[in-house]
Amino acid sequence: MIATQVNATGAEIARQWRRFRDFLAETEPAAVVTVGVMIAALLSAFAGFLLVSPLTVVPFSVFLVATGYGWIRYQGLTAKTLTLSMTVSTILILLLIIVFILVESIPVVQYESLTVFGVSVPGLRMFTETRWDAVSSPVRYSMVPMIHGTVMVTAIATAVAAPLGVSAALFLSEIAPAAVREVVKPGVEILAGIPSIVYGFIGFTILSPWAADQFRTTGQGSYLFVGIVVGLMALPTVVSVAEDALSSVPESMKSGSLAMGTTDWQTMTSITLPAAFSGVSAAVLLGVGRAIGETMAATVMLRGVPQLTKPLYNAFYGQETLTSLIANNYGEADGLQMDALFAAGVILFITVLVISIGSQYIEWRMRRKLGGES
Repeated sequence: MIATQVNATGAEIARQWRRFRDFLAETEPAAVVTVGVMIAALLSAFAGFLLVSPLTVVPFSVFLVATGYGWIRYQGLTAKTLTLSMTVSTILILLLIIVFILVESIPVVQYESLTVFGVSVPGLRMFTETRWDAVSSPVRYSMVPMIHGTVMVTAIATAVAAPLGVSAALFLSEIAPAAVREVVKPGVEILAGIPSIVYGFIGFTILSPWAADQFRTTGQGSYLFVGIVVGLMALPTVVSVAEDALSSVPESMKSGSLAMGTTDWQTMTSITLPAAFSGVSAAVLLGVGRAIGETMAATVMLRGVPQLTKPLYNAFYGQETLTSLIANNYGEADGLQMDALFAAGVILFITVLVISIGSQYIEWRMRRKLGGES
């Protein structure tokens, strides 16, 4: 098996090398030089950026000049080089961000190590204790209260956005007249462009005082109404993406179902939704991702106290989420406290990554089920 893999890798390398030689043989030398200067200058600018060099502007200027010349003389080749460069740059920037937040969180992970059966487990105390105190001794940076708050807000937001969003998408795609669809869908998409601070301000000035008065809570801020506000914020994303997925279902499948004597509702639930399930689930997961990463609405509406609610299922009080923790503390944090904020960012990143992988898995399963792929 290993020998087969090595041979396959060698064959692929040889094939790519032949393609490269053919490219050099078929391309004008001046074009090759231009592309080479572009790539070398871009790599030099990237290295200068990493080294925080004041001379970074020099290779970047060379890259711009070479790109302009190549665009005039060899537009096709220059365009291919630019698209490849931007793709590689995007991947590198993403990797650098991941490496940066991971490295910055290492000190607090080491500080919060806990010994279990004689083995030191880095960061374990952040998830076994519930105390966050960056001032009083012993200093502790537990993530449990913020994880609890994030889960509460996300669960409530999903309960709001998922059924309402999918129902609205079904209405727009299958029931609404064309005139209504042409007016409502752009209106829903415009709602997605409203800044989150506006939603948070409305929640803080209208919903929170009303909730405090109606439910006799002490002070403002509750996971319930933060979740509702965030769910409404995620609703346009869910509606738009789910409607696109439902509209992409072939009309022949729906017509065939109706020809068999089923009702419109039966066709929607037994044909349209299952066929578009991967897209609909992606829409819901995008909404969940926004709920997890929402910062300003949660920061404005919650108390900002890193504690657990009592009891844990009490949604009528709201303390802190991972995002609001970062927003409330980054301006004055330093040392281990700043590292703890990076650790909160790592948790958010891993959570969103898991959700993304889950959505890809669901899409793969549905393609295999509906398309017969192995």
